[in-house]
Amino acid sequence: MATTPTRSGSASADLASPAEADVDAALDAGDAAAPAGPAVKAPAAAAGPALSSTEKIVELADHLSACADQLHERVMQEIRSYGGRPVPEHVQDKARALFEDEVLLRQRANGLHVDAATLIVKGLGKQQAQLVKLTADAAEKIRKIGAIGEAAGLVGGLLALAGAAATGQPAMILAAVDKIDKHGKALNALKPKPPAKAS
Repeated sequence: MATTPTRSGSASADLASPAEADVDAALDAGDAAAPAGPAVKAPAAAAGPALSSTEKIVELADHLSACADQLHERVMQEIRSYGGRPVPEHVQDKARALFEDEVLLRQRANGLHVDAATLIVKGLGKQQAQLVKLTADAAEKIRKIGAIGEAAGLVGGLLALAGAAATGQPAMILAAVDKIDKHGKALNALKPKPPAKAS
């Protein structure tokens, strides 16, 4: 799992607490009453080169935060699907690993928010609409994923994008975009079954 810190020191370590508390409580109690997350809709993106202004970096950060929201909801839904029965150890391990990724993704998104004014990227060669669509599609795939373990590669790509955006280096950003795109296509090929509903 990625461990690269955000550029911003203000990304609070306290972000770990709610996610860890949620997964621990859910694994203990089943968390059968919590609602599932809504579908993700991509807003209209600003035209022009990607990440070329503060507003566009903030927009990307918002979409990465939305991906973290969907990751949280999808893992909680997996835990709820056991209806209070013991969750298998291998599912617990995947759930905890993805919650750690969720916390890191939120930290990196928060770092982009804080440092947006200093992270403007020149010469990326991508349109903002493409980047917004890619992250919105990723959030929707996370929401619909059949087995939570299948989300790991896609989440890894989102973490790479968040970290690369903080460097301002186009080559690293494009490599992360390519990783997300490849994992997204692989998930499309799997045609996973919808996640199980809580009983």
